[in-house]
Amino acid sequence: MPKKDTVTDTPGGERPGYGQLLRTRGAWTFLLPGFAARQPFAMLTISIVLLVQHTTGSYGTAGAVSAATGVSMALFAPYSGKLADRFGQRAVLLPGVLVHAASGLALTVLALSGAPTWTLFIAAVPTGASTPQIGPMVRARWGVKLQGSPLMQTAAAFESVTDEFTFVLGPLFATALCTGVDPAAGLITEAALTLVGGLLFAAQKGTQPSVKPLDGHARVEHVSALRVPGVRVLIVTFLGIGSVFGGMQVSLAAYSEAIGEPGLNGVLYGVFAAGNMLSGIVCGAIAWKVAPQRRLLVAYTALALTASGLWAAQSVLLLAGLGLLVGVCIAPALITGYTLVESIVPTHSRTEAFTWLTGAVALGQAAAVTVAGQLEDRFWDGAGFLVPMGGTVLALGTMFLLRTRLVPPSQGRTVARGVGHRVPVAVD
Repeated sequence: MPKKDTVTDTPGGERPGYGQLLRTRGAWTFLLPGFAARQPFAMLTISIVLLVQHTTGSYGTAGAVSAATGVSMALFAPYSGKLADRFGQRAVLLPGVLVHAASGLALTVLALSGAPTWTLFIAAVPTGASTPQIGPMVRARWGVKLQGSPLMQTAAAFESVTDEFTFVLGPLFATALCTGVDPAAGLITEAALTLVGGLLFAAQKGTQPSVKPLDGHARVEHVSALRVPGVRVLIVTFLGIGSVFGGMQVSLAAYSEAIGEPGLNGVLYGVFAAGNMLSGIVCGAIAWKVAPQRRLLVAYTALALTASGLWAAQSVLLLAGLGLLVGVCIAPALITGYTLVESIVPTHSRTEAFTWLTGAVALGQAAAVTVAGQLEDRFWDGAGFLVPMGGTVLALGTMFLLRTRLVPPSQGRTVARGVGHRVPVAVD
């Protein structure tokens, strides 16, 4: 059985902070490899787009191949979470990272060799399906370490900020590799990080949740996260966020190339990333008193408004400024969405719920790169920026109409904050 570091109080009753969280015994043994292993999630899409666009000359084809990866990732992510709950994280990760690295390298070779387009789609499916779901697994490990501790709320915020870093640093790193080293460098690095980081993460057996026997009682109690109405609303919300990431990646690359400054792509995405990261750090550190569902509506409204102006930007400075604002608005929406899972989803379904949300981001990103690529090929430079506007506006309308489903269960039922576990229920 994994050891649990239970903290029942903090000095002077102060709110637990990031520093105290990171001093948790054994935390760095899964945080460092986990951070490396979760980067591929955000590097994969843009690496495929830049590689396939380089070899085929078409953003539409590049977006379609990338979309195949994203769709397979979104479809298989929840099942990966369920398998990890049943058989253990190590049992799922070991074969998964091997398949992912091999299929990613196969996709790279096929693209560089000028193979028929249909072969790229065949290689893209297992590449996406085998992407390791490290984020939800790290959250589950925090639950093992901190069960019953007030640090769990801080851990939830920390993981959301880490997800933010992943979503913005991964594409930035991949873009720099593809444009500054070689078009294939992004996908090759992604495969290597998956393999090395995933194996190191899987090796930390002492911190992974124990596997519960599937007796009849356990089967009766388990309820799919999709049966929670609020989760379905959050999935739509995260699809919209994915549309921003996908639309920005393709459209910024196309815009930079159109003005004859392809290296500017990394700068513009870096500005977007800076706003996202800074906002994520601040948002995760604040002790919020406003209800999370209200915070989500406010943050998402701001996101939809800022994203709606991207397509009209006519200068680099204006586009950079709007990109910064979009980045600032994304972090509060993502962090609050993950926080809501802790209050509306039963303990035994939260790992699955997290994988549905990460899968929704991947699916939204996949759809966005496909549509944005087609718009860039068929219409004016920058037409792909219409995708973030459409995705966020549609998601905001859905969320507003169904906002009551994001309200936590009645106060008569005790629901823990943070990573979210009711004592003495074991972590999934």
